[in-house]
Amino acid sequence: MRVKEINALSTEDRANKLADLRVELARMRTMVNAGGAVENPTRIRELRRTIAQILTIQNEKKLGIRQVAEEKEEKQEKKAEKPAKAPKAKKEAKETVSQ
Repeated sequence: MRVKEINALSTEDRANKLADLRVELARMRTMVNAGGAVENPTRIRELRRTIAQILTIQNEKKLGIRQVAEEKEEKQEKKAEKPAKAPKAKKEAKETVSQ
């Protein structure tokens, strides 16, 4: 999952997603410890990373850090949406020929 997707989730949905990911990670770890082959070994890393991202975002929202960062991003997006002014034509520099 991407950070934008995690931010878009409600608190309840984020908690449900976190629980699902933890169950999946436990299942994958059990398969590895039992000696079984895992279809996608990199999935374990992805699960751990996504869980960490969700926990980080939850903690930032709890502390009020995430709101400040989101406001800054919104301001930057608004600036990007405004049409840029056409650049003014520069005066051509006259070249003097020395002889």
